[in-house]
Amino acid sequence: MKPLENPISRRSFLANGSKASLALGLAGTGILSSMTGSANAKENRILPTGYTQTPLAYSYDALAPHIDAMTMEIHYTKHAAGYAKNLGDAITEEKVAMNTPLEDVLAKISGYSTKMRNNGGGHYNHELFWKLMSPNGGGKPEGALADAINASFGSYDAFVTAFENAAKTRFGSGWAWLVVGENKKLAVGSTANQDNPLMDLSDFKGVPLLGLDVWEHAYYLNYQNKRPDYVSAFWNVLDWKVVAQRFADASR
Repeated sequence: MKPLENPISRRSFLANGSKASLALGLAGTGILSSMTGSANAKENRILPTGYTQTPLAYSYDALAPHIDAMTMEIHYTKHAAGYAKNLGDAITEEKVAMNTPLEDVLAKISGYSTKMRNNGGGHYNHELFWKLMSPNGGGKPEGALADAINASFGSYDAFVTAFENAAKTRFGSGWAWLVVGENKKLAVGSTANQDNPLMDLSDFKGVPLLGLDVWEHAYYLNYQNKRPDYVSAFWNVLDWKVVAQRFADASR
């Protein structure tokens, strides 16, 4: 099965005025990482998130057996598509300029509606989630990212334990995160529902490097109530190269 194509991609969004710098919202942490995004940039910077779905880079069945095809199709075409549609309605209703990076909106989300919060967070979180996974994922981080994980957590295994605990113990629906936090140190935590660490009202803040969806719709068809099995399986599809690039960009 092929993923649903959306004719308006992030590239289209960038072409229509995204040369503004991207301020990843870290209110209250003392960190404000300003990064520019351009479709023709020579360096692979973290690009600002647009307001429409980006087509998947792989087919729905590409991550099986770790994430099954039906779950991927429903997740992308129903749940994530719903967030994108409702976000589009919210930005129209609240008169947000289309060339404003979604990250900037999230950084000041306390000044917007609950509709913007839920759907802006849901869209951002899922756009990141799809890009973090690959049929060629797995393995372990290398280089500067591996060094930072060792420095922040003591070892890779200790990081995995901390991240899995954050994912498994998030009550109800939410997300587990690896972020660059204060003093550019890595941290692990979780947020409820579709909140994320960019939001000014989040108790856990940072620049997201890695996010794992632990809503039941992300895993229930294949894993039923066994969230820990889903969390453990995620490492098999995680593309550490994407995480490493985000770390490099966030550390500049």
